[in-house]
Amino acid sequence: MVSFTIIIEAGKRNFSAYCPDLPGCITTGKTEEETIANMRGAIEFHLEGLRESDGPLPCPVSKARKVQISKKFESTKKSERKRCVPA
Repeated sequence: MVSFTIIIEAGKRNFSAYCPDLPGCITTGKTEEETIANMRGAIEFHLEGLRESDGPLPCPVSKARKVQISKKFESTKKSERKRCVPA
């Protein structure tokens, strides 16, 4: 079994995802779970297309990590937390 890293982004009304190791392999979904399921299908479809065209199958090399930042950027007030919006 092969695992590919996907990046999931939250929008105002849905989610989207892409795979850094497979340029152009993207999807959306109403929920995070639906987006993950759709991404699994998109990756398989992408790899099937590469295989049918005798293209090389890419090795998954991307990783995603969360990094911690200084507490001075952490919102402690409830009203400030609400202002936190996706970039």
